[in-house]
Amino acid sequence: MRDQIPLVPIEVKVNGKSHKLEVEPRMLLVELLRDGLGLTGTHIGCDTTYCGACTVLLNGNPVKSCTVFAVQADQGEIMTVEGLAKDGQLHPLQSAFSEQHALQCGYCTPGMLMSSYSLLSKSPSVTDKDIVKGIAGNVCRCTGYQNIVKAIQLAAQQTKGR
Repeated sequence: MRDQIPLVPIEVKVNGKSHKLEVEPRMLLVELLRDGLGLTGTHIGCDTTYCGACTVLLNGNPVKSCTVFAVQADQGEIMTVEGLAKDGQLHPLQSAFSEQHALQCGYCTPGMLMSSYSLLSKSPSVTDKDIVKGIAGNVCRCTGYQNIVKAIQLAAQQTKGR
């Protein structure tokens, strides 16, 4: 009979809400978010950091949550796609993605939104080249990226001076 793996206590703040949890040391952050906290907006795509569908912000930086252990997020602040909307109002990025038809199947959209949010939070004045670099870790198989870039530019214009 195998010994049970001891659980590790962690504390994280996710979308502004504190959580004290006990997790297996090998639990991935994406599993904690989806299975442990029910935040299923973070998608699992490739499990190798290639696709970016699982991108979340950890302490303000975009990370691929499929290759970050939950214990590595201990004492950290995590923002998922569910944290973008406030008081029932879509974030300008979410609205711009809809207005510019920047999604088709939608699988990559949460990761694209989080990478874009990170980019715009650092500087709302971005060029198309900045945007392409900012979303380089996210793969979309449907759109060809043109409308994604347009949506991020639109959101950048709408958020300047906020």
